[in-house]
Amino acid sequence: MTQVREGKHRQNLFIEMHLPSESYSESASPSRSVPVRPVIFVVEDEEDIARLISHNLQGAGYEVQSFVSAASVLTEAVREMPALFLLDVMLPGTDGFELCRHIRQTPVLSATPIIFLTAKTSESDRVKGLELGGDDYITKPFSPRELVARVRSVLRGLGTERAASEVLRLGELEIDVSSMTVQVQGRNVMTTVREFRLLEYLAAHRGRVLTRDQLLDAVWKETPFVTPRSIDVYIRRLREKIEPDARHPQYLKTLRGIGYRFEVPK
Repeated sequence: MTQVREGKHRQNLFIEMHLPSESYSESASPSRSVPVRPVIFVVEDEEDIARLISHNLQGAGYEVQSFVSAASVLTEAVREMPALFLLDVMLPGTDGFELCRHIRQTPVLSATPIIFLTAKTSESDRVKGLELGGDDYITKPFSPRELVARVRSVLRGLGTERAASEVLRLGELEIDVSSMTVQVQGRNVMTTVREFRLLEYLAAHRGRVLTRDQLLDAVWKETPFVTPRSIDVYIRRLREKIEPDARHPQYLKTLRGIGYRFEVPK
């Protein structure tokens, strides 16, 4: 308990240092119509941290709805359909990991991006967060500027920068780039933003051996703190979704000591 209190004390000092001046607004001209602002659900039980997060996200052009626990998050999310969830892990009652699991099991929310923002810093916690369906994992204390950048990076994956008509048909797998949807044998498969971007990149470079560092540069180029181990977690999640037998993959092949290669089954 003493260690937790000390950690929270350091976070509060960090907040006091950053809250008054750190605002990264992109103000619109008053003569222009203001576009609809994406809504981000922030689940954080520490009031000062929640206030810091809200302050910076609102300054960056987002609407924020804050929750101190997981109790009403799913109900409100189904009604409002947020653009992204930002979840603390250590919450009263249902923790952030369990909330992530529930979000991924709710059909209308299952593809909504999730970023963990937590004081749990061990590699096992990071891996657990990614395995449960997290798109990113940020540890406390955090830089508000980095937080905003990583939120933007995840949401940018939902944009329409790719060719609008491109559909990759590879064996029994179909990847629709414009709608960011995946089908296996005509059945829709729900993927997170990062999962889709990784699968699309591998499929677009099918036949080539890609190292973990190459995949990190391509899919996580604006998120420098993701480790090569994360690639293995995402590959494992994708195999469970698209492979007939995840233990004997047909599409996502491992080259031991090197990386991965996408192959089209013959």
